[in-house]
Amino acid sequence: MALRIIFMGTPDFSVPTLEALADAGHEIVAVYSQPPRPAGRRGLELVKSPVHQAAERRGIPVFTPVNFRAEEDREAFRAHGADVAVVVAYGLLLPEAILTGTRLGCYNGHASLLPRWRGAAPIQRAIMAGDDETGMMVMKMDKGLDTGPVALMRRVAIGENMTAGALHDALMQAGGALMAEAMGRLEAGGLPLTPQAEEGVLYAAKIDKAETRIDFSKPAKDVHNHIRGLSPFPGAWFELPIAGKPERVKVLASERAGEGVSKPAGTVLDDRLTIACGKGAVRLVRLQKAGGKPLDAADFLRGTPVSAGEVLS
Repeated sequence: MALRIIFMGTPDFSVPTLEALADAGHEIVAVYSQPPRPAGRRGLELVKSPVHQAAERRGIPVFTPVNFRAEEDREAFRAHGADVAVVVAYGLLLPEAILTGTRLGCYNGHASLLPRWRGAAPIQRAIMAGDDETGMMVMKMDKGLDTGPVALMRRVAIGENMTAGALHDALMQAGGALMAEAMGRLEAGGLPLTPQAEEGVLYAAKIDKAETRIDFSKPAKDVHNHIRGLSPFPGAWFELPIAGKPERVKVLASERAGEGVSKPAGTVLDDRLTIACGKGAVRLVRLQKAGGKPLDAADFLRGTPVSAGEVLS
């Protein structure tokens, strides 16, 4: 028989998993998502999360508690009579009352190869660290931060120029299929769990705005990884004098451009936005000025000339 599932998720990343479980024939008895947030130019409109909207399209009831501190919210969760809860990027640490509030517990879809990159920003951190692969994992949740035993894993290669946005999309699709497989095995009684390794633990701290500025004094490899790991959001940036005042320019794509460079870090080397780094150079491929649209380097330079010899900061 199909499982009775409570699904818990919030952003776009979670939607394919919700849809894969529903399409597999499981009964999604309830969806939990973060409450609607202010949006729009003036922040006056409350906008439902992507998961909230996807659930409503399928006629699934949605619950949006701020947290689960109130006993009435915990009791409402238990009252669904679910077999299992599936959690993908929900955005709340779940108390033990929720972790044990279904017959078979809570299973999480996490975007890393655990125990590497536990925590909030595993996609960005994997790229920023120069990892050549990551993956999706289905684990049974416990009270720790991404510490539970692992059920299934699917590896995903990280290309040399792959951005966090592209990796996000690849993992998003892999995650839906993997969780559907996991719940099928759980339904059949054949989903073994393996404890995570005690070695190799790394934490993927939330991205801080203070670390988004590009430091061209670092080796080109690190600068390139920094740029693509923060693309498209929040975006790595440098300052460029425009109309007599410094303005932030985001770099959304780059590529490494040679090692034998003797110019000071930050120096523009040619008319293609090749920039000297502490070791080697990077070429800025796609950029965006504040309030502007993303542009390829050639189009950016037509509107904002940058000459060889200038130094970016």
